[in-house]
Amino acid sequence: MKPNLFFDLDGTLTDSGEGVINCAQLALRHFGIPCEDRVPLRAFVGPPLRESFPRFGVPADQVETAVEIFRSRYNTVGKFENVPYPGIRRMLLELRRGGFSLYVATSKPERTALEVLDKFELTACFDRVCGADFSGARDSKEDVLRYLLDLLPPGQQALMIGDTIYDVQGAARFGIPTIGVTWGYGDPEEMRRGGAVDLVDSPAALYDLLSGGLNGRL
Repeated sequence: MKPNLFFDLDGTLTDSGEGVINCAQLALRHFGIPCEDRVPLRAFVGPPLRESFPRFGVPADQVETAVEIFRSRYNTVGKFENVPYPGIRRMLLELRRGGFSLYVATSKPERTALEVLDKFELTACFDRVCGADFSGARDSKEDVLRYLLDLLPPGQQALMIGDTIYDVQGAARFGIPTIGVTWGYGDPEEMRRGGAVDLVDSPAALYDLLSGGLNGRL
């Protein structure tokens, strides 16, 4: 039986860095935090905002304000400063034709994830899109994966595909192996050290690995 494939969104299916970084800068400037160097702000792509802002100096009691400022721009402009990675659409369609069931598991709010996927006409590639909620009750990758797994029949095999250690660690809590993609925003070696079963450098290479059954490693 083929495993269910759980895809991360930001940094895995689409390159959302421009919009995320622009919105992070807006929020950090509100607090007078230096943020002209965009390279460190790549760390905002993927993890929950409520985890990222404290790492950049936002006081704990002001994190919700930072999230609101970020989303004030992201929900209108930033979410569309985004583009699918080359080869993603073809890979997804070929995986579906090959009999795989595809899901999105993202810590981005679910409604926003659907808007992004709709814009790029990718929603129909997936059996279900699961994401965070705006309240923060379902926020981390672990929360989203628990939510997704609760929607599926028990005992089915699954495989996570993502670009950061958060994907690897979140999936590992449920005994789900992860393939790390190197075209996103995470550290490939960190993913390998964290337990990723393999790393791939292109959507075509990911398709080849999946269609070959991962050489029996699942």
